[in-house]
Amino acid sequence: MAPGFPVPLQGLVGLLLLCALPWTEGGKVLVIPVEGSHWLSMRDVLTELHARGHQIMVVAPEVSIYIKKEDFFTLKTYAVPYTNQGYKRTITHNFNLVFETRNYVKTFFKLSEVLKNISTTVLKSCRNLLHNETLLRHLNSSSFDVVLTDPVLPCGAVLAKYLRIPTVFFLLYLPCDIDSEATQCPNPSSYIPSLLTRLSDHMSFLQRVKNMLYLLPLKYLCHITFTPYESLASELLQRQVSLVEVLNHASVWLFRKDFVFDYPRPILPNMVFIGGINCANRKPLSQVCIEAINILCRIYFLLLTFLLVF
Repeated sequence: MAPGFPVPLQGLVGLLLLCALPWTEGGKVLVIPVEGSHWLSMRDVLTELHARGHQIMVVAPEVSIYIKKEDFFTLKTYAVPYTNQGYKRTITHNFNLVFETRNYVKTFFKLSEVLKNISTTVLKSCRNLLHNETLLRHLNSSSFDVVLTDPVLPCGAVLAKYLRIPTVFFLLYLPCDIDSEATQCPNPSSYIPSLLTRLSDHMSFLQRVKNMLYLLPLKYLCHITFTPYESLASELLQRQVSLVEVLNHASVWLFRKDFVFDYPRPILPNMVFIGGINCANRKPLSQVCIEAINILCRIYFLLLTFLLVF
């Protein structure tokens, strides 16, 4: 990885469109969201983009729990081969399985089953989107300036690569270090703790071995989850494409986390950490509350001094 790797020109264009100086003309943003909390996080960003004069089109399946039509964006839906009740039942049932208590081996196999079930449902939706020739022609002719998508399910990333539009990824993380592979950033498992291992960045030799072995079952889970998207991308682009190549199309990566809660690692100039973007701005404390806190602090220190002396 060469130091000081520059942000691609397309990435700068996409980033400027999102930042939008007050005197610039608003751009056209195509949004391919992911259901659930991923959408709820992205929705706040879309509200701000609309306030700055951007035109926003959200493309989503017609069956959705959270993604609904709102006045600050245009919603374009496409048909999917399942009903609203069936979709809710599938999601609820599979997520309930995740929280059942069992040993590690049973948890792994049950989690594999859950991911496979959910992936099958989501993949049907993605296949219907990428095979919708009428919708693809409309998106191709709409002259969008940038695509905003969450690559945790890479359907939007595949579509963005097909449309050849500068892409901004808005995400928390990608499992199995796929983001590190796509961005060519070092992420050595012998030094950086894997997700959910409860290890620190000061590991013993055995802990480092555990951290490296921990990735093996995760690689399997990622294989069954993401491999079908490689097939879809290869079919759409009419050539063999890997998932890493699809994700490598991104111009800017916006990570919804912060080094306060994560371990530092090497990043590129087009990778931006935006942790706290969804935190609400609370009203400042009143003077009465501040005085009350000061009084409580004084009492606390007086009691502490008393205990230390006697």
